Amino acid sequence: MTITKNKIVSFDYTLRDTNDEVLDISGTDPMVYLHGHENIISGLEKALEGKKAGDSFKVQIPAAEAYGEWDGNLNTTVLRSSFDGVKELAEGMQFEAQFPGGNQIVTVTKITENEVTVDGNHPLAGMDLNFDVVIREIRDATEEEIAHGHLHHEHEGCTGCHGDDGCHADDNCDSDSCCANDDCCRGK
Repeated sequence: MTITKNKIVSFDYTLRDTNDEVLDISGTDPMVYLHGHENIISGLEKALEGKKAGDSFKVQIPAAEAYGEWDGNLNTTVLRSSFDGVKELAEGMQFEAQFPGGNQIVTVTKITENEVTVDGNHPLAGMDLNFDVVIREIRDATEEEIAHGHLHHEHEGCTGCHGDDGCHADDNCDSDSCCANDDCCRGK
């Protein structure tokens, strides 16, 4: 079976920058995603297309096909009072901020007595990325996974939607769980 749209793909990876510094590694749990639904960076998804279980390869993904080019317009300075509820504000801290296009993670890059500068770029924006990949498994996606556009795990309990454990809707999810509160998992 080859990787094409609507296949569930499981792969191991090591991610390095252009200086060969390791930025991330899949570890003991592989990355698992639904191919063709923009669940991973576009350049890596293109590189995986047509590969088979057991294949291994190296690929460099340009910034534009990874997390995008760095955009100075995503840097903004706000009043420090915007962070009044934060006891110890420090550079490098990340927060979820509301923007006209929706919520976005921002990173604190500078703090003065009265102002805080935050960067809305992804931490890997502007970087070409080097991946070493080994494909473990490929399977057909279920109709539900295709309809929802992401992987559903086949295990009991509710451990997280859209996170490391994916999303699944089953009778074990209570009203306080992410799955019960997630529009996708409720079939909306």
